[in-house]
Amino acid sequence: MTDTSEAEDAFKNRCAHGARTLARCVGYFVHRIAFDAFPDDDALEITLRDGPHEPDVLISLSGVRYVSVAKGADLHGFVDDACLIHLPKMPHAWPDEAVGMVGRFGGLPELAWLRIVGPVEVDVVASVVTVYSATSDDEASAGAGQADT
Repeated sequence: MTDTSEAEDAFKNRCAHGARTLARCVGYFVHRIAFDAFPDDDALEITLRDGPHEPDVLISLSGVRYVSVAKGADLHGFVDDACLIHLPKMPHAWPDEAVGMVGRFGGLPELAWLRIVGPVEVDVVASVVTVYSATSDDEASAGAGQADT
């Protein structure tokens, strides 16, 4: 049997892990934003890239409740800041900046708020989030010459 407190903290922990990964992405570029709108579930994927020497980062979100993408005059989508903030169920408070994005009600699940700041600004609120970090070309080539023992 799963401890209820562990299950309740799982999403919060996933958000914290994703936030740590995204904190290392300052200076990356927003390489791709893909949005799929389906009747049952909307999904969004964002790829952050910083060349062959740093790992690509893929942010996958589904159960999307809010999306905003604003582009400045500068065509380069470098990342000045990237964060992932856990938005708990009611009655727990949300940051003031998130309150107007999604209407809150009793049955609303806990959510995650992704915020990317730079010439391209992205705000997404979703119920499912995963942050993947790929192996950089340098890391991959270092492991290519090693045999499994």
